[in-house]
Amino acid sequence: MPRVSIIVKFFVAPDDTSAGQALQTGPGRAFESLSFGSFDPEEAVVEWECLLAGGSFEEFVEAGEPRILAGQDNDGCVVFALSTRLSVALADAEHSRLRDVAASWARLRAEDGEVIDTEIADTIVGDLAALVVSARRQSQRVYCWVA
Repeated sequence: MPRVSIIVKFFVAPDDTSAGQALQTGPGRAFESLSFGSFDPEEAVVEWECLLAGGSFEEFVEAGEPRILAGQDNDGCVVFALSTRLSVALADAEHSRLRDVAASWARLRAEDGEVIDTEIADTIVGDLAALVVSARRQSQRVYCWVA
């Protein structure tokens, strides 16, 4: 059963060590970030990568995606890195492609009984793509803190 998180923050950090330090308190104001809630971001990033770049969910999970940097993958806080492949796909996608991916993701979640409004899905995917573009301009990466 996927964990539906109460707080999901995607954030920009210079490296894995800096990102991992956000474990206990979240990224705070030191990092550019986006806040969302009520979905499983670990599952979502794998689904987005499948939808944007191809491949199967099982392949990504077997490859260790998403890569957990700090925390426990059960009831505690977790920090994980977005894969380079997903970051490139998000940054390079046209807005119409991002909208299609968001709609497909909302349908996937509905098939599993999780309701995510298509407009909210579009906001999440679109805003995350913009954050990735910003991170790339700064030669940094995007991570996710989950509580």
